[in-house]
Amino acid sequence: MKILVVNAGSSSLKYQLFDMDNNRVIAKGNCEKIGIGGFVTHKRPGKDDYKAEVELKDHDDAIALVLKLLTDAELGVIASVDEIDAIGHRVAHGGKLKESTLVSDETLEYLYSIVGINPLHGPPAIKGIEACRKACPGKPMVCVFDTAFHSTMEPVAYVYPLPYEYYEKFGLR
Repeated sequence: MKILVVNAGSSSLKYQLFDMDNNRVIAKGNCEKIGIGGFVTHKRPGKDDYKAEVELKDHDDAIALVLKLLTDAELGVIASVDEIDAIGHRVAHGGKLKESTLVSDETLEYLYSIVGINPLHGPPAIKGIEACRKACPGKPMVCVFDTAFHSTMEPVAYVYPLPYEYYEKFGLR
């Protein structure tokens, strides 16, 4: 089983392709300067790194480039995108979503609804998810939330430090 993990930022997109059968990373890299030029680094164990300046207008371009690199005859590590079994997305803040969650229209709608409490990291994460949905329609995708780590805290620890209205209105902990 191969899993592509994506971490989309405002002007970057980091990725790793895991071969779960062998418990190893078979490729990883970073698309940088999205929307303001473009630069990519693509790494494969035991091979020379590939680095290039490339035009990256948006996250769609970045995901297309990542998939092209992963399947390239010389630089790639898989023959086809069909070898990717699932895609995972790192999302900084999940609001009320506290566990890994399958990406659905409802999931995206909710992530859009909490952009107000996650204005720096939310929109790029959503762009990364949407770019993957366009490039790999029907491929199972999962969001993994950084905030899940804090979901097991006792109420005294997660309510006290913030104005209570933030907890009531946004579910902030």
